[in-house]
Amino acid sequence: MAVWDDVVGQDRVTAQLAAAARDADAYVTAEHERAGAEAGPGPAEQPQPEPQSEPEPESEPRPSADRGSASQMTHAWLFTGPPGSGRSTAARAFAAALQCVSPDRALGGAPGCGFCDGCHTSLVGTHADVEIVRTDLLSIGVKETRDLVRRSSLSPAGGRWQVIVLEDADRLTEGAGNVLLKAVEEPAPRTVWLLCAPSVEDVLPTIRSRCRHLSLRTPPVGAVADVLVRRDGIEPEAADRAARATQGHIGRARRLATDERARARRAAVLKLPLRVDDIGGCLKAAQELIDAAGEDAKQVAEDVDTKETEELRAALGAAAGTGGRLPRGTAGAMKELQDKQKRRSTRTQRDSLDLALVDLTGFYRDVLALQMGASVPLANDEVRDSIHRIATASSPERTLRRIEAVIACREALDRNVAPLLAVEAMTAALRAG
Repeated sequence: MAVWDDVVGQDRVTAQLAAAARDADAYVTAEHERAGAEAGPGPAEQPQPEPQSEPEPESEPRPSADRGSASQMTHAWLFTGPPGSGRSTAARAFAAALQCVSPDRALGGAPGCGFCDGCHTSLVGTHADVEIVRTDLLSIGVKETRDLVRRSSLSPAGGRWQVIVLEDADRLTEGAGNVLLKAVEEPAPRTVWLLCAPSVEDVLPTIRSRCRHLSLRTPPVGAVADVLVRRDGIEPEAADRAARATQGHIGRARRLATDERARARRAAVLKLPLRVDDIGGCLKAAQELIDAAGEDAKQVAEDVDTKETEELRAALGAAAGTGGRLPRGTAGAMKELQDKQKRRSTRTQRDSLDLALVDLTGFYRDVLALQMGASVPLANDEVRDSIHRIATASSPERTLRRIEAVIACREALDRNVAPLLAVEAMTAALRAG
């Protein structure tokens, strides 16, 4: 299975990346050959000079990793696309292709076989020269970015390239972006930056102007269902239902098909439009939505936070038999971990709430489709009766205003408005239509 097989519905992008990987492979191969020629044979293998020999012709120009050359390869890439389009999957696949060491390459095979040690370790995240960076916090700060820049200045330890995959480039603070700019502008030899963000506007103009841009699209529902069946072993009917419900979002579709809690949460969200008939119902529905998001964050945190805390306590010397007391001077490290866990919980809660709002937008999208007589399949066919009821009781204009209210709630959450206030304002707007 080639590394590109998991990049769903992005044929144009995968073709560009495959061409770049070929040029990158040729470039590194040429560098190795040149280094070997300069080193020359050992003393015992030195050939006798031949006076009549002709001078060797100059070698042919090799593909270069520099911007502006004929090569398809460059040192910095920006992957953009809507949520679920597979930005990070494409970046990881490209990283694996850059590290491919398959012997088939010498016979004309394309890098990215998916089976060799370079491909496998890159895809699972254990390759020494592939750094995959994602954050479960609200932002990526200057300190973390400086660590990445220092990492990027190193030569590959054993692989063909030093690859930094930054999956949440849109979460860089302004200071962190300025730190990253210098590394992207003047990269070390054989270092490649792969940045992922929802859109080019989410990245500093000075950074995106130095990257080659690849725009991914939302994968077709059928393609997402196929990959769920093939890769995750999900039943075709369940895969199709999950892909249709998430409208092509690969990660959400997989979770919906495999996680009973995710299906229960979504079912509760889809009942909300029928519960906002009065102000009391609006406030109660808003509170329940916030509580559900908080419960999701708590469930995620329970296992992760406990494990992190115990590992840190053990590292600091709070061994068994000491009463659990930490040595002097270590309270600061524990406080730093607690602050990090608190920020992660905040992001998890907001991500869960945003996911509920996306499901709610899909509900009203189906309502609008019925009202307009559009010949498109419903994303939420399992609640067709509720959709039909709302559609017949309102107009397309009111449905559009309700969709705008949900979008306004998501924007308010992005601006750090108190979640309960933002959701209460939204549910009141849904009632008014």
